[in-house]
Amino acid sequence: MAKAKAVAAPKEGISRREFLYYIWGASLALFTAELTGLIIWFAIPRFREGEFGGNFTVSIDNLPGINEPPVANAEGRFWLVNLDTTQPNGLMYPAPDETEPIIGVAAVYKVCTHLGCIYSWNDATTRFECPCHGSKYRLDGRRVESPAPRTLDRFELSALDADGNVLAVSEPDADDFYPAIIIPDGTVSLQVNTGQKKNGPQETLICTFTDNC
Repeated sequence: MAKAKAVAAPKEGISRREFLYYIWGASLALFTAELTGLIIWFAIPRFREGEFGGNFTVSIDNLPGINEPPVANAEGRFWLVNLDTTQPNGLMYPAPDETEPIIGVAAVYKVCTHLGCIYSWNDATTRFECPCHGSKYRLDGRRVESPAPRTLDRFELSALDADGNVLAVSEPDADDFYPAIIIPDGTVSLQVNTGQKKNGPQETLICTFTDNC
């Protein structure tokens, strides 16, 4: 009588191929998670107080007088200007196409809107001038002469009281631009948010009104 064949017992565990497949899958999942985390980290940056891209708090004592030369903040890359076209002088004056007075304080970005050069304030000519290609701007940042394509950009500006409460904040206007804000009584400091910037509008060159471009 023939002997019955013994049935092989099933193997326990996983094969080498299955093990490598699981390792590959886990590595891919880990890489995807790390990449996603990096994308989120760079997409939502966090800046410390007083670091460019974050908030800069300036004492109201550092604010320039009305229609006086601007005050620079090197770390924040902005100029503080204090404007009033109802009290015109050689620095700040109304243009013929400006029907409403410009009154208040603004934080103007220090970078020229042409090709990104750092411009400066020229006391002799009483305007901002870019050394790279000759763009010129009025005290509030409006273009006087090209080749700049638009008015200087501005940062969001808030007026704070002694407890840090916001008394006033610049809100975008019809051109999606931060207008100057009137500083309320009780303001002790100004906060400039360099992470919130609005591009200047494409206003007519001021020099065209005097046929001197």
